[in-house]
Amino acid sequence: MDVEDLSAIRQDIDKIDQELVRLLCQRMDCSRRVAETKRRQGLPILNQEREDAILDKVAAMARDWDTEGDGYDDVVRLIYGVTMDASRAVQHRRLAAGEGLRRHLAAAHRQLPAPASARVVCAGCAGAYADEAAGRLFPGCRPQFVEGFADVFREVQEGRADFGIVPVENSFTGSVHEVYDLVMKYRFTIAGATEVPIRHHLAAPRGARLAGIRTVYSHPQGLLQCSRRLTELGAETRTYSNTAAAARMVAELGDPTVAAVCSRRAAELYNLDILEDNIQNTDTNRTRFLAITPTMVIPADANRISLIFSLPHVTGSLYRVLARFAAAGLNLTKVESRPAPAEMAQQLGGGDGKFTYVFYLDFEGSLSSPGTVDMLCALSDELPLFSFLGNYHEQGPEE
Repeated sequence: MDVEDLSAIRQDIDKIDQELVRLLCQRMDCSRRVAETKRRQGLPILNQEREDAILDKVAAMARDWDTEGDGYDDVVRLIYGVTMDASRAVQHRRLAAGEGLRRHLAAAHRQLPAPASARVVCAGCAGAYADEAAGRLFPGCRPQFVEGFADVFREVQEGRADFGIVPVENSFTGSVHEVYDLVMKYRFTIAGATEVPIRHHLAAPRGARLAGIRTVYSHPQGLLQCSRRLTELGAETRTYSNTAAAARMVAELGDPTVAAVCSRRAAELYNLDILEDNIQNTDTNRTRFLAITPTMVIPADANRISLIFSLPHVTGSLYRVLARFAAAGLNLTKVESRPAPAEMAQQLGGGDGKFTYVFYLDFEGSLSSPGTVDMLCALSDELPLFSFLGNYHEQGPEE
């Protein structure tokens, strides 16, 4: 095909695009009129039966045009699915959908408490990386410590702490699935987030020598993040509840053949010698921590939004939901899917051995944008399960 032919084809495309834009805008005008009619008649915005019928109809029309068998029906079905999502978005906006979510957002606090006075709880003990995260999010606070992540959520639920600090993902080992499951179970809101650079050290009782180390204790994630160096040492690795708790236990044991993988602060707090610095597999190792709380707080500098939702049992539903974020110019930073608990699965139409998933999603954004609020309110009305987890400030590693 020569350049002249290509130029002529592009001119045809430009003419078709002009007509498509005009027709699509007319279709959106019709959506506005539909919204007003539905308002008067008290009808729901989503009519899945009609949408399915339209998709089947346009796919059949596309097959008639597709003389070369290039799959036009699938393409047209996809484009029309997104078009109907956009049409519903117009209707949701006109009808101020998501009344429950709008009330919830309006009732949110706009300022965190004074950091030093916040009651904060972490898993482990002093010197844990969660301890460092608490200090970054609430400077001057004096955290309480409990044994595990589930204990953190219970302390917050029962009112003995205002905020819980929990890790959700590591740049090397990925998501902390236990915490995501707890977030989905309790559905507390998120008041803040921070990234903590992870610098693991091999620490042992005073006077111990590297050549004499036979056993190394740490949290499973800590051991995994240092797997290369620990393999080279040839020592037996044993899991412990927390990196700092492992350091404290090694100090109490006093055995020069036993070491811990922990932070520098933990080694100093428990009077251990650091036998080797920075034994993590990568120098860019970071862990992201959340501050969870039962009371929604949306600070003025909020820059991250988190949601939990499930999807209708409709082909392409995940793509179509995510496409709405792309259409709004919003940058997704995390999508995590987890199997729904049995009771939730039954409520969502699963159970009986069928897999039903719930999605956790983070994206960059602020509720100061009316378009973002409208989109979230529309999703809250349409999706089988929707929980807004918060609009909060996420610190970078250098803040």
